[in-house]
Amino acid sequence: MDKLLRHTPTEVAERKALSINPAKTCQPIGAMYAALGIHGCLPHSHGSQGCCAYHRSMLTRHYKEPVSAATSSFTEGSSVFGGQSNLLQAINNIFTVYEPDVIAVHTTCLSETIGDDVPQIVDKAKKDGKVPDNKYVVSASTPSYVGSHVTGFANMVRGMIKDFAEPTGKKNGKVNIIPGFVEPSDMEEVKRLAELMKVKTIVMPDTSGVLNGPLTGEFHMFPEGGVTVDELKDSANSRGTLALGEWASAEGARYLDTEYKVPCTVLPLPIGLNNTDRFVDTLRRLGGVSVPETILHERGQLVDLISDYHQYFYGKKVALVGDPDQLIALTEFLVSIDMQPVHIVTGTQGKTFYKRIEEITKDAPFEPNVKEHGDMFLLHQWIKNEPVDLIIGNTYCKYMARDEDIPHIRHGFPIIDRVGHQYFPTVGYRGAIRLLEKIVDALLSRLDRDNPVESFELVY
Repeated sequence: MDKLLRHTPTEVAERKALSINPAKTCQPIGAMYAALGIHGCLPHSHGSQGCCAYHRSMLTRHYKEPVSAATSSFTEGSSVFGGQSNLLQAINNIFTVYEPDVIAVHTTCLSETIGDDVPQIVDKAKKDGKVPDNKYVVSASTPSYVGSHVTGFANMVRGMIKDFAEPTGKKNGKVNIIPGFVEPSDMEEVKRLAELMKVKTIVMPDTSGVLNGPLTGEFHMFPEGGVTVDELKDSANSRGTLALGEWASAEGARYLDTEYKVPCTVLPLPIGLNNTDRFVDTLRRLGGVSVPETILHERGQLVDLISDYHQYFYGKKVALVGDPDQLIALTEFLVSIDMQPVHIVTGTQGKTFYKRIEEITKDAPFEPNVKEHGDMFLLHQWIKNEPVDLIIGNTYCKYMARDEDIPHIRHGFPIIDRVGHQYFPTVGYRGAIRLLEKIVDALLSRLDRDNPVESFELVY
């Protein structure tokens, strides 16, 4: 049962029809982000111009990079009579003016509500000759009024696999990796680990080099990064697929397994020691290789860091909010270093979220408050009833952090008041080292502030 904020003693029934400060955003943002991970792709929002502007704005503010996307620009007439003519004209204009290799169409609330059949419209565009040779249009259904940005990401990933994958009957010896809704830096780290192990991979989607690329002084409409069309086609011939995260990646991996007999393995995001161990070991088995000394060295550095700073982690209470894949991996990491994630809230639905958190915390000396399809207001209530030492979540957690005077580490989406997340990974052993650094800095900064006279030297 939810409790009101501490200054109001009354208890109320659980809120079901009202969300206050949702811990999520809408599906098309995730779909747009996934589409940006295809080389030479222009995302297209089939709906009103305002929707597309919001989605582009959120991604631009988070990644500090200009995000290009097109829109069907619905008017009142489109809303009544349907948006087929708008989309047909848009496809023709986009290929004529911007010359992308791929247009990735996702729907919005408006086009879903009026019932536009986007696959049928795309087929008509092809038959009418509006799609040039060696150019492609893919689509995904992403109504904003259900799911979240994670759902939209998953739907677009499945859409790109469904529309591109082509079996040849001959295995390519590669491993598909669907990295989940993570930063470009995280996708880059996943590829780096695979390269160190000499495992050939197809990472799809791949926003590294797209939303964290260099400033060269030259404008390129479509950056060098992203998974290519040829790689997407070849994904049906891989020896296996690694899906990192149940919510964002598993659907696409299972589609490849069902349709093209590419065996899939669903793993947690490789955040922290245990989850990175699982990822590296699974990649080792799929690739038939051994783990190089370089990776073992990085693992040893992480273990050393955990050992050195353990006294600062032990028993500290943490509140977490974000996407389910991120929270499951983070919770396991924090529990493994003897921190206590006592409040855990995600805005994305999925009953298995409770089961996974229960499995991770079953032997822990605390019982967490857990809520799927929850919101920031609920988390604030919980923090007032049981204070914590640290909050880990997106930018919007800063308001409760200020109100309750609690250190706050930015993590997840969106982060619009800090920089670096698109360049510094939090997955892999290196990413875990960075996470630990941020946690220790936040906790020690609080100690320094509360005790300005004393010197808090790191004790070994």
